[in-house]
Amino acid sequence: MSRRGRTVAAVVLAAATAMVTLGTAPGATAAPVVVAAAADGVTADGVSARATAALPRPTGPYPVGTTAVHLTDRNRVDPWKPDRQRELMISIWYPAARPVTGADRAAYMVPAAAEHFDGDGNAGVMNYGFAPGRTDWAAVRTHARVDASASPGGRRPVVLYSPGLGDPRTWGTALVEDLASRGYVVVTVDHTWEASEVAFPNGELAASVLPGMLGPDLDVGALLRKSMATRVDDTRFVLDELEHLKHSRGLPTGLGAALDLDRIGMVGHSAGGFTALQAMHDDRRIAAAVDLDGQLHFPGRDGRTGTYLSGVAQDGLDRPFLLMGTRSDDSGSYHAQPGWDALWQHSTGWRADVTLDGSRHGSYTDAESLLPQLARQGAITPDQLRADTGDVDPGRAVLATRTYVASFLDRWLRGHDDHLLDGPSARFPEVVYER
Repeated sequence: MSRRGRTVAAVVLAAATAMVTLGTAPGATAAPVVVAAAADGVTADGVSARATAALPRPTGPYPVGTTAVHLTDRNRVDPWKPDRQRELMISIWYPAARPVTGADRAAYMVPAAAEHFDGDGNAGVMNYGFAPGRTDWAAVRTHARVDASASPGGRRPVVLYSPGLGDPRTWGTALVEDLASRGYVVVTVDHTWEASEVAFPNGELAASVLPGMLGPDLDVGALLRKSMATRVDDTRFVLDELEHLKHSRGLPTGLGAALDLDRIGMVGHSAGGFTALQAMHDDRRIAAAVDLDGQLHFPGRDGRTGTYLSGVAQDGLDRPFLLMGTRSDDSGSYHAQPGWDALWQHSTGWRADVTLDGSRHGSYTDAESLLPQLARQGAITPDQLRADTGDVDPGRAVLATRTYVASFLDRWLRGHDDHLLDGPSARFPEVVYER
């Protein structure tokens, strides 16, 4: 769930209210992150072309590989579609054996998902407000090679990534690729029927059910509880499946052997951050987690009244976690959030909380690097861009997110402490260390 008013969760809350009265390798110096600019697109006859954008390059020493995997939970009925078994798509991002050339770079989204993500009324447009039909998402490229052989070097820590409510698993690619380039194996999870769209290998496109659920009888609190329970179940199922995939011949060469399932962390944005902490609370296989601006409490039925703490907020955690907040209307430090404050007071494990000054809710996602480029091409208005990502410099926001997340994971999954999280840092004056 978002902690402010721009994502699908917030759209659900707002609609309901209206209707009822809704970085670098370990030990190295951080290099600048350049957020590439796409040129204004105009065809020869003067008609505006569809906008496109480029992701910032990973900063670690390893080239990156990626592979997509289709999973079916034969022991679980899909909560959103009770006539079906629960099916998921995941992508695994990992250090690759060979460099990736321009021609080999994987697409950011498969064509069917890219076209839907750009369509009017879908969860992606609702979340970030870019103009439908104006962006060629299929033309965006990652920095990874599909099905590349994994780099040798033994077992590597595994990190799960969960996106925000309504976001696809691709929407954190800049962070995920960077972690893979630093030596992590990262597993991104699409939460089917909630994500804006999920493309399956058989050609089916599972579009989000959330936009169609808005109505005067919507129980917002129940919807968000259902979403969170489903997400945590998805996460635990993926952890189970990784045990099987580790010994599977279906993964790229060397990838199964690289999975160190004794060192598992999780990172998530918005509802994905909530998912990461709640899943760590429920499943001791997760040793450490990062919550990127995700609240830890539920509203009442109307979305306006009531504050109901989640299980993780009520009980606290005995393992390390990092909270990363934003400078938006109702965000900031853990002191300002009932769920975050309860978690802080009830936890016994190591913990830290930082706030990225000048940021908004989308600053911890690919919105921070991609949307400014789309704004220069007229696919999103300057006001909407500011509402999504704030006034923070995009390159600095990307660098700060990558560096702080990697510092936390290095400390607790690799035993390497660069002391960035000990207190305020002169390297990142825009990051406020909360006490």
